Amino acid sequence: MAIPHQSLLILKLFAVLGCGLIAGVFFAFSTFVMNALGRLPPAQGIAAMQSINIAVINPLFMTALFGTAAACIFLAFSSFNWHQPGAVYLSIGSLLYLVGTVGVTIACNVPLNDALAKVDPGSAEGERLWVSYLVNWTIWNHIRSAAALAASAALAIALRYP
Repeated sequence: MAIPHQSLLILKLFAVLGCGLIAGVFFAFSTFVMNALGRLPPAQGIAAMQSINIAVINPLFMTALFGTAAACIFLAFSSFNWHQPGAVYLSIGSLLYLVGTVGVTIACNVPLNDALAKVDPGSAEGERLWVSYLVNWTIWNHIRSAAALAASAALAIALRYP
C-alpha cells in the first residue's frame, strides 16, 4: 500500500500519540484507580466500576482506542516492504497495540466487565466476583498498558525514518 510521505508521517504521529494516550489511561487504572476501588466496601467498588464501564463507552475514548487501532492497521500494511527504513518498528508497534492492547481489551477485560455488569453490587455473588475481578482485570490491564507503551515507543522510533 503506497501512502504519500506526508500522510504517512501524520499517521505515524497520530499512532504514537494515540498509543501513548491509551497507555496513560490504562496506566492510571493500573497504578491507582483499581487500588482505590479495591479499598471501598465491595458494593461501592462494584457500583463505581459498573458506572465507569458505562461512562467509558463514549465517542472520545472510543475514537482514541479504535482510531489508534485503525492507524496501526494502515501502518502495519504500509510496512510490508521490509526494505523500507523503519518498517520493522512500524510492524512491531502496530502489532503490539493491535494484539496487546486492543486484543487483550476485547478478549479479557471486556468479558470481565460484562460479568461485573450482571451482578447486584450488594449481593454475596457480587462480593465473590469482585475479589477475583480486581485481581484478574488489573493483571490484564497491566499487560495492555505495557503493550500500548511499548507500541508508542516502537512507533516513535519509526518516526525518525522517512
